Amino acid sequence: MVGINPQAEELNSTLKNDNAIVYNFLSKKGKILFFPAKGILSQAKDAKGKKINATIGAGIEDDGTPMRLQSVARAISLDPKDVFPYAPSYGKPALREKWLELIKEKNPSLTAKTTLPVVTNALTHGLSMLGFMFLDEGDSVILPDKFWGNYKAVFQTAYGVEFNTFNTFKDGGFDIESFKKTLAEAEGKKVILLNFPNNPTGYTPTVQEAEKIIQTIKEVAEAGSELMVICDDAYFGLIYENGVYKESLFSKLADIHENVLAVKIDGATKEDYVWGFRVGFITYAMKGMTDGTVKALEAKTAGAIRGNISNASHLSQSLVLQAFTSTEYQGEKEEKFLLLQLRYKAVKKALEEEKYKEYFEQLPNNSGYFMCVELKKHDGEKIRQILLEKYSTGVIAIGKMLRVAYSSVSKDLIPELFENIYNACKEEEK
Repeated sequence: MVGINPQAEELNSTLKNDNAIVYNFLSKKGKILFFPAKGILSQAKDAKGKKINATIGAGIEDDGTPMRLQSVARAISLDPKDVFPYAPSYGKPALREKWLELIKEKNPSLTAKTTLPVVTNALTHGLSMLGFMFLDEGDSVILPDKFWGNYKAVFQTAYGVEFNTFNTFKDGGFDIESFKKTLAEAEGKKVILLNFPNNPTGYTPTVQEAEKIIQTIKEVAEAGSELMVICDDAYFGLIYENGVYKESLFSKLADIHENVLAVKIDGATKEDYVWGFRVGFITYAMKGMTDGTVKALEAKTAGAIRGNISNASHLSQSLVLQAFTSTEYQGEKEEKFLLLQLRYKAVKKALEEEKYKEYFEQLPNNSGYFMCVELKKHDGEKIRQILLEKYSTGVIAIGKMLRVAYSSVSKDLIPELFENIYNACKEEEK
């Protein structure tokens, strides 16, 4: 490639020699990406600890601590060095190590070699960086037809990517046959995006369904196809029923076959109830991944981040790291999980009302923040407007579906919520 930076070429050469599949998946932009380790950052690192250090593009007090306004500093109890300076583009080192430790704790099946997670400005940013690194205009992403609407902005609008959707549900569960057919017929780059628990439906595959998904991907890889599987684990851990697959699919995909590059997109956003902190992670794995491939993937990802937002918030990273090391952390998480589970059970109880079936059916759901009802006779937007105007109730309309975020509704109000939907449908029929 003409004009490519030597540092990018060095990373590309490593990938070509160590893992050509990863190199093949890189977009045109991904191939020219690198982390500028030999420029300003490298020179600043060389000067660290020197008596006079005029390399840092930040204010420093005369006592050597970060320059700061007391009106800001007094609202934060953390050490100023963990708040005000820039964080590395890769992310705060201690946080990256801790998050990988937590991933392994939550996914005991994960035994494969992985990269160290690279910190992003939460999951949307992480997905966007994957688009930047791996997808060119006209490339296709395989995903279920029930998907998060923001994927359109992230992939279609920003990168000109096409969506190749398969049917999400069949007979009350995941439509594995539709997934198989779509994957088998796909041409070119086979990039799969799986989001469990699913937004908008709140569905996670059962253990048996997850095993079939994994086996399908393995069979396609064994037949010679190269695949990249992105696991959007935004709502990871929020599983409310027995028999549901509790680990990330990433755990098994991480070393399923040499032709499969597995990517885990996750973060503290929903798992730890810090939506505004914007702390997410990208982690890569594949069978036979070398140290060189690890370094190249981390460097290209950090390079993409540096050229996009420079680095994620240091304050947010330090706050979540402090939480992860707190003795109260696990107990607090369990408390919030149980609260959400009670709301989920209240939804299930409310929908036992037989009369509701005249106007809507619930789609399969067992996890996450959401559930959906599919309207039998009415347009979702019309019902949404009636709910707003006459019942002081807000839901999200998606065609003939209504998405209900029970995560944000008190358990005591959930029966009234579905009664309002019923009455709105009944009124529209008049």
